[in-house]
Amino acid sequence: MVVNELLSLLLCLVSWPYAGYGKRDAGCVQIRRIPHLASRIPLDSIFDPVVLGGIRSGIYPGAVLAVGRHDTILFAKGYGRLTWSAKSPAVSVDSTFWDVASLTKVVATTPALMLLVEQGKVALDSPVVRYLPEFNSPGTSSITVRHLLTHTSGLRATLPLREAPDSAAALRMVLTTVPVVAPGTRMVYSDLNAILLGEIVRHVSGQTLKRLEPRIAPTNLWRGHPIAGVVNDPSAGKLGGVSGNAGVFATARGLARFAQFMLNEGTLPDHPRIVKKETVHQFTQIAVPARRGVSARTLGWEALPTGEETSSAGTLFGPHSYGHTGWTGTSLWIDPDRDLFVLLLTNRAYDPRVRGSFTKLKEVRGRVADAAARAVDALGR
Repeated sequence: MVVNELLSLLLCLVSWPYAGYGKRDAGCVQIRRIPHLASRIPLDSIFDPVVLGGIRSGIYPGAVLAVGRHDTILFAKGYGRLTWSAKSPAVSVDSTFWDVASLTKVVATTPALMLLVEQGKVALDSPVVRYLPEFNSPGTSSITVRHLLTHTSGLRATLPLREAPDSAAALRMVLTTVPVVAPGTRMVYSDLNAILLGEIVRHVSGQTLKRLEPRIAPTNLWRGHPIAGVVNDPSAGKLGGVSGNAGVFATARGLARFAQFMLNEGTLPDHPRIVKKETVHQFTQIAVPARRGVSARTLGWEALPTGEETSSAGTLFGPHSYGHTGWTGTSLWIDPDRDLFVLLLTNRAYDPRVRGSFTKLKEVRGRVADAAARAVDALGR
């Protein structure tokens, strides 16, 4: 299987809209759903107060929550509307597209690297300059692919790419940046790492990550008008609309399929295996231990403990859990020991009506994660 096939299948899994996939579920595996399990546990009564509470608090106008296991969707529901207007369309599990922001790192960039590593086309401990010859500024020769995936490259968190005159100049800024600390000595979450990983995918596979059309919930305002279909991340925007760190637009149903792909260790029911179990394990084991105030990391994913006073994974997820969040208000956490994923998509970045919406959203995420863990524990295996 070539990388193009992987990207095409991921498009199918997360329902990226692009030419050739107008019928979003055509060719995709259908996942069995258990509607709310009302006879066993009233999941609406468990989740509704938490998610609707975020709307009433002014954190976000709309949201989708999906909770599931490797072969079933236990709960999937849309809440609120795309904007604060009562005339705005209601949120849908299947048809609302979300700017997933930094979830792009783990639903697009990291899986592409998984396959390239498995095929022997990329080596984790090879220097980045081997794949990107332009990445040859002083101090960069010792930065490896593994350093990028674990955010231990020593590169700064970001660069003012929006000030670049065009996308080519913005990319040159990234390729000519230098580490601020020695590679491998400190974990600093950096969009530059993901941008470089996206460039590695492009150079090695000959395929780009840019395969989208605008059909999303708005994430910003311009002169009082909602902005939808334009990536919220300024770096990805300057780099052409999608890069290794941001730019994917997806539905909740599609991202739930991706979560099940991960829980199934690289495959889906009644579908050919995409990557080996060993590769999934390699990319989801803790690679960088947590330090005070700094999250543990796998290859690409955030892991537990997150080092936060209020964790987006809550307090009950198991020690092998991994996940990620996005600035726009998106999050996905997976607990393989429980066979559980929790996906919460919101457009928090759109005109929040409360101060500190990012911090308050963490509280909602944590409460949802804990509620899902308790519900699944009560259900049993």
